[in-house]
Amino acid sequence: MVDKQQKRWRKILYEDQSVPDNYVDSSFLDELQKNLHTRKYDYWTVCEQSGEVTQQISSLGLFVVAYVYMENGWLSPHTLFTITTTLTCIGYLLKVYIDHYYQDTTSNRTLLDDIKTALVFAGFSYGLSPVLVSLTETISTDTIYAMTAMMLLGNLVFHHYGANAALVSEALSLNAGLFASVCLASRLHTTWHSFSTVTFSIEIFGLWPMLRRNLRKHIPQTQRWLTFLLMIITSMLLWTFSTVAAIFYITLFLFITFICPAWLVSLQPLKNNIHGPWDEAVIEEKKVS
Repeated sequence: MVDKQQKRWRKILYEDQSVPDNYVDSSFLDELQKNLHTRKYDYWTVCEQSGEVTQQISSLGLFVVAYVYMENGWLSPHTLFTITTTLTCIGYLLKVYIDHYYQDTTSNRTLLDDIKTALVFAGFSYGLSPVLVSLTETISTDTIYAMTAMMLLGNLVFHHYGANAALVSEALSLNAGLFASVCLASRLHTTWHSFSTVTFSIEIFGLWPMLRRNLRKHIPQTQRWLTFLLMIITSMLLWTFSTVAAIFYITLFLFITFICPAWLVSLQPLKNNIHGPWDEAVIEEKKVS
């Protein structure tokens, strides 16, 4: 009896210790750890990183502004195509320069390959533009706008903000943006309107995020300036036709940029996560050198 009391209980099942399988002694809680993986956030760092979200919201705002301007006749499709194509070429040259300067050339694509891809996209878009103009004639405008709002929201939700989460899907985000552009293009007047809208959507939903990620990776100092520059441009353009939309956008920007980070930082001390021997075992594979 004395030997049994002196024998220390071990957390194993392959040996008979003369106790039930669910028995634990006081040493079971010795491995208890609280808030093991809790991160401490710096407020201004979180504010700066929230720009990844507001930059995408600003991009959606610019896309809507371009549609409203063309719908009201304030902007010709030729002008939109010229401006966006010029900015895309500048952005492409900037990306090539950054990749060359930081020696980040993971792709074997050449300039000729990129030109061929751009011409193929442009050719298909222009060839399908006459179809897009009359694609949704039997659907009411309210339904088209509702579908567009849902697709733009989907683009915002599934966009890649730099976190590897299950919800992230670059393909789904891009397709939602393109679907929204097709819906709006079907409500414009001419083939050039439709072509310019679809082309602009490819540039702002497909190419523009790639350039932003490239800048964030190699020149992170540009993010705060890019965030506020997009905010100023978008709010000014929205103000030209809707004061309510501009105020709503500015309020949303301030809420995401300053209020949400403060909320996140204030909630960190309230965390009370526990870790211990009851957690599921994780097998870690060691690399053999």
